Amino acid sequence: MLRFLNCDFENGFELGKINAQTPQEVDLKALAYVVGLALGDGNLSNPNGRATKLRITCDTRYPNLIRRIVNALETILPTNKVSILERPDNCLDVYCHSNRLESLLGWKAHGGSKYVQRVGVPDWIKRNRAYSKNCLRGLFETDGSIYRDRGYLMSMFVTIIPSLAQDVPEMISDLGFTAHTYHIQQVPPQQDRYNIRVSKKTAQFVQFVGITKD
Repeated sequence: MLRFLNCDFENGFELGKINAQTPQEVDLKALAYVVGLALGDGNLSNPNGRATKLRITCDTRYPNLIRRIVNALETILPTNKVSILERPDNCLDVYCHSNRLESLLGWKAHGGSKYVQRVGVPDWIKRNRAYSKNCLRGLFETDGSIYRDRGYLMSMFVTIIPSLAQDVPEMISDLGFTAHTYHIQQVPPQQDRYNIRVSKKTAQFVQFVGITKD
């Protein structure tokens, strides 16, 4: 039996077919955060054909973010080992293995890149404000930034995935804020880029979602 914590079944969402041989608990707020992290700087692979691997890359300048990533993964996969691999380019990988990862995250290890698979935010997250907040937090803490432009506070999320570029501003709007999407066309073989920027009530947005890059 699979139990879900912090669930809202009002809309009758289906998380997916999860192969659980023993009773498991999934904290959906933590899972929504991990989905955002993985959609931002995550990668699924299965190099040995035995267990799917999730790797989330993080800049070593953000030790608290690294700890949050580790804690979130340990929360949704409490019986799986979470490890850290240091890299020579001021980055490191937080990773874990589980055959439940594809079902939890919503895309495949062998389906090509996230761009090829046209990944997006799962409906069960978009239908719930609390889950949307946590997912946006993960997205902005990985592929986002907080900065000042001519003295005004801005927050921006960047992606090359069209479906994700559609999901993010819709989620921001559902939370009562406004985002503008800038489509930056590139010369092939580079993919077009989408800059999604919050420029009004930015401080309130950052605080409400809980975005911290530290």
